[in-house]
Amino acid sequence: MTHREKVTFSGQEGTLTGNLFLPGGAAPAPGVVVAGTWTSVKELMADRYAERLAERGYATLSFDFTGFGESEGQPRDVESPARKVRDIHDALTFLEGHPAVDGGRLGALGICAAAMYMSANAADDPRVKSLALVAPWLHDAAICESAYGGAEAVAQKIKAGEEARAAFEATGEVDYVPVVSTTDPRAAMPYDIDFYLNPERGGIPAWPNRFAVMAWRDWLTYDSIVLAPRITQPTLIVHSEDAAIPEGARRFHGGLAGAKSILWTQGTQFDFYDQEPQVTLAADTTASHFAATLR
Repeated sequence: MTHREKVTFSGQEGTLTGNLFLPGGAAPAPGVVVAGTWTSVKELMADRYAERLAERGYATLSFDFTGFGESEGQPRDVESPARKVRDIHDALTFLEGHPAVDGGRLGALGICAAAMYMSANAADDPRVKSLALVAPWLHDAAICESAYGGAEAVAQKIKAGEEARAAFEATGEVDYVPVVSTTDPRAAMPYDIDFYLNPERGGIPAWPNRFAVMAWRDWLTYDSIVLAPRITQPTLIVHSEDAAIPEGARRFHGGLAGAKSILWTQGTQFDFYDQEPQVTLAADTTASHFAATLR
């Protein structure tokens, strides 16, 4: 029987709040930090995977990043890759020092955008002994141009982000648009995405469905593909050709410096967040990867 407890720990810009899932048994368990999509809170999909891994014997931490959900930090709901990487480092520090965790056996699981952030931390953090990426969103400039409608469209978003950043610095006001909307063309994802809009799935009160326009530059200029040659930890990727940017996963996998494996399966990007059989397959495969690599 697993146990979940609300925990807080120190981040560089305030107190961070998370859910710690502990497996049964007295011995310290290997620990895994878990995080999910851009703009997400822990309840969207990270908690789900953290609980599944706890059921399989791991002490897992799902948490809200700085400025998101129950964690402190201003301004709110700003997608900042650099800040999220720092938060992951602090989350690992918390796990490393917890008495129920074997601090010498730490892993990291990133779903969607958190794949970039977990990878960035792993490249510089030798405490991470194993890495797993589920339905990873892994981009560089070329992939962003492909995903966002070409170089001109990307340049327009970056310009809008710079203008919003300047306005924030001048006034303290944040320009927000929806993350997902079927009616607002300024939305970060102007599409009908059931996962985010359905209150039975991801459209929950804890997630405000808002994107800070000033985040566009940091997001669109972030290069995660270049990280791969710096990652020596054994790395697992679980992905699908029908999920987001499989080309990014292929290129990232090809560049990894350490032991690596990739499982191509079926399903859309959003199936990996909360649908079966994708979640169970990903959780089982990830647990097996950690069992082999967190010895």
